Amino acid sequence: MIRPHALAACSLAAFLAGCGSVPREYHYTLGAQPAAATAPAPQSSFSIAVGPVTVPEGVDQPQMVVQVAPNRVVIEEYHRWASPLRSEIALVIAAHLSQMLNASRVWSYSQANLGKADCQVLVDVQRFDSTLGDAAVIEALWTIRLPGGVARTGRSTVREPATGPGFDAIVAAHGRALGRLSQEIADSIRASGKLP
Repeated sequence: MIRPHALAACSLAAFLAGCGSVPREYHYTLGAQPAAATAPAPQSSFSIAVGPVTVPEGVDQPQMVVQVAPNRVVIEEYHRWASPLRSEIALVIAAHLSQMLNASRVWSYSQANLGKADCQVLVDVQRFDSTLGDAAVIEALWTIRLPGGVARTGRSTVREPATGPGFDAIVAAHGRALGRLSQEIADSIRASGKLP
């Protein structure tokens, strides 16, 4: 005969074991891909501040938002950005511009106040779509404020295929898309003739 307190203990143990299996959270960053190694060149003292960056409200949250149909998304509770998406984007663009323009003084607007920059890059992300196993799409309007009150504006739409079916692949695709967006901004800064 099973004693009632032994049955209760077994039931409690089974309940606690079931409660202990909480799904694991995954956190992602949009790290900039390193540029190909080139011969060292003197770095420019031209300074650039990237930001503020704005993103659509629908993706401006810790959870990743995945497109599953033309008019339907899923908010992935256990797949999250390591920091706010707008901060991630600003840091990645700043890192790319530093490499592309060989400039040592490039920072994101969200970083500590590092003084007045020669150039400010404002980015308004209109679309930040993630489709697992397919592609990352970024559409952004950007404005470059240059010395002498000169401003240059542009619009970039970048689609970068995912190289695999999972979250790592779509995050990497967004990283590559931001690299292409950064290249368009860098080309516009270079074309302005304001770089020393």
